[in-house]
Amino acid sequence: MKLRTLSVAVLGVVGLAALPACKKDEAPSAPVSQSPARDKGTAKSEAPAAESAPQPVTGGGTVRGAVTFKGVVPTPAAIAPSEDPACDGMPLTDQSLRVKDGKLENVLVRVRGLVPHSRPAQPAIIDQQKCTYTPRVQGVAVGQPILIKNSDGTLHNARALAGTKSIFNVAQPPNGKAVQRPLPADAEVVRLKCDIHPWMSASVVVNPNPYFATSDAGGAFSIEHLPAGTYTLEAWHETLGIRTAEVTVKEGETVTASFEFSSVDTKSIASGGLK
Repeated sequence: MKLRTLSVAVLGVVGLAALPACKKDEAPSAPVSQSPARDKGTAKSEAPAAESAPQPVTGGGTVRGAVTFKGVVPTPAAIAPSEDPACDGMPLTDQSLRVKDGKLENVLVRVRGLVPHSRPAQPAIIDQQKCTYTPRVQGVAVGQPILIKNSDGTLHNARALAGTKSIFNVAQPPNGKAVQRPLPADAEVVRLKCDIHPWMSASVVVNPNPYFATSDAGGAFSIEHLPAGTYTLEAWHETLGIRTAEVTVKEGETVTASFEFSSVDTKSIASGGLK
């Protein structure tokens, strides 16, 4: 009886001693099998984010200058105020010719022709605020869509025309969702109109490359990161026509260019130029 009790006790001690040993042998197996799986998953999830990060635009030179207006500025035509409350604050004169202190606004200055290493372009944004298209004049590269917003609390429609050809016509509810539309590659100037508010107008110049800028209220413009080379610049105004200039751009340097329009040149856009 004593021998049987002793053997049971010995077996019990051996069994208890074996349990920690088993746990010690099994403990490393869990992290070893799980850690690589987490690492692979993390690597996969982080890779697309790194690939999609936008690359900064660097290099090239800068073309900087100003657009002036010489002579007496014609008196702009009056626009009758709208009864639509959403149009409160709208301009009450025609905005096609904006001159201040001899500086001409809303002139699209662009580099003509194909340019190597052109940077990618995001959609160009056109907003409707106080029954006015903003901006009035801007450029887009071929293939770059436009995103049309309606920040007014009233109904607008955006009708796009290339010459007399209709490209699209979309209704935009008050404060509605923005509408994105492509522009035809063969169009040079696309004009936007609103049939509900007929004084609303905007021009989008489609260019083979993304190197362009619109003169601000002080007549200034700046085209950056243009690859080194010699180019023809074209300055376009919706009622005054076109001016051109030749520039040579050097890497890391800034070159200046200037354009002058005048009161004696009030003809339509020259034949063979932008229409």
